[in-house]
Amino acid sequence: MGFEGDDFLNCVIQVQSRLSSGKLLDKILAIEKKMGRERNDNDSFTSRPIDIDILFIDDLVKDTKSLKIPHPHLQDRRFVLQPMVDLNPEFEHAILKKSMIQLLSETSDKSIISKQSKWLRNPIKDYDLSKYNYIAIEGNIGAGKTSLASQLSSDFNAKLILERFKDNPFLPKFYKNQQRYAFPLEMSFLADRYQQLLEDITQFDLFKDCVIADYDAYKSLIFAKVTLQDEEFNLYKKLFHLMHKELPKPDVYVYLYQNTERLLENIKKRGRSYEQSIEAEYLQKINDGYLDFIKSQHSETIKIIDISSLDFIKNRKDYLTVLKQIIS
Repeated sequence: MGFEGDDFLNCVIQVQSRLSSGKLLDKILAIEKKMGRERNDNDSFTSRPIDIDILFIDDLVKDTKSLKIPHPHLQDRRFVLQPMVDLNPEFEHAILKKSMIQLLSETSDKSIISKQSKWLRNPIKDYDLSKYNYIAIEGNIGAGKTSLASQLSSDFNAKLILERFKDNPFLPKFYKNQQRYAFPLEMSFLADRYQQLLEDITQFDLFKDCVIADYDAYKSLIFAKVTLQDEEFNLYKKLFHLMHKELPKPDVYVYLYQNTERLLENIKKRGRSYEQSIEAEYLQKINDGYLDFIKSQHSETIKIIDISSLDFIKNRKDYLTVLKQIIS
């Protein structure tokens, strides 16, 4: 279009992303460069191995030197409008206030385009979590439990249960004075986790819905064993087992193992002030507690994944590696 050359293959895809528009553009340019695209300063149209444009980001309007959203020329390009109509005919242009099917009917571009028989496939569908109805993601402080649970929930349209630790008034006090606040902290966590799991999970049909939580009820017992004195722990354990009988058990228990050094780095990066005093020795005791618990359980329901050399938040390949280990 706009010059003599070979035909193009064009497609429109809809994606979900947690990236800002600027970060998304950076990712796109990196993909183009990796695939052999060389950009120059002139505005002339030429053949190129790949050209990825951002057409829309919901109803965002942005006009900068590097990025214009919606794409300023899409209404003049039938090869964009036709697949947009196939994807979502009623989607409205944020500036022109017209649907895609309206724009297609009104466009001045009379180019002849032909539909290809090939279909794009979402590779995430190669990973099937449907055999699990209740998945618990566990790990030490800073291992990435919430990040992984949230990503899995988004990718597989699962119900998400996140621990409400931010609402616990004893947590900041505990890190300043563990001996004084250990028992009230663990008791409050026990009550809150029990209530949340009982209320949240029982509202779902575990035969139909997939539920993913970023903790398991046994977390209470593991942390209490590290933080409480023997007499306190014995009392705590009795209460725990009485309450735990009523809670459903996860179909798969995923333990994210992270070495202590990386845990401390992650804790520092996320910047919660009350966590900055956590010591390596405490994290090691928690790791040991989890491993002792895992040894006492049925191995077929537990997946231990060593993520010490992985970054499943920033690296898609690492994320798929973790996902493959969960379903294997």
